Amino acid sequence: YEPSAGNIKLDGYKLSDISPYWLRSNVLGFIEQQPVLFGTSILENIRYGKPDAGEEDVYAAARLSQSHDFVTALPDGYATHVGERGTQLSGGQRQRIAIARALLKNPRILILDEATSALDATSEAEVQKALDTVVQNRTTLVIAHRLSTIRNADLIVVLDQGRVVETGKHDELMGKRGLYFELVRQQERRDIQEQVQAVEDVVAVKEQQ
Repeated sequence: YEPSAGNIKLDGYKLSDISPYWLRSNVLGFIEQQPVLFGTSILENIRYGKPDAGEEDVYAAARLSQSHDFVTALPDGYATHVGERGTQLSGGQRQRIAIARALLKNPRILILDEATSALDATSEAEVQKALDTVVQNRTTLVIAHRLSTIRNADLIVVLDQGRVVETGKHDELMGKRGLYFELVRQQERRDIQEQVQAVEDVVAVKEQQ
């Protein structure tokens, strides 16, 4: 997207002066909320990120994304057909395959766009564990409403109606007791309510049995 005002720069170069194809091929890795998987094997889905990659490179990316163990546990391993849009895999497994694909080309900049927001709590924990590993030694931009995913960020930018209203680290923003503080508290209350509801549902099922 073109900025509506000002410039976006990478290492001092305007983004508009850099080839989009070169950026996507050599610099940027992108992981979105709903990963796109193709109706082929796990190996080929990961290799799509770098078509000339060898199998060992694919396995290395899978290990980084916390995918290797569950893939090798499948009867057909990396040859497993994922089905159209990855329907044969769970949400957390699909997301970790997408992470492996993005990592295969070893991007210098990784963009995570609501990468865990569509997952249940268990799958989110699995994917977050993978993300905590892959963000090391690279610039990472995280777009998130689920604030637990950005607590360790070097810089958090809080937007309200399209404008920047706060910037800082998690502890700094919590100390300001502004919009970020209120959003975190709202999510914490919501998480507690969901946990209580989950316990009540389990109790109700046991009573019925």
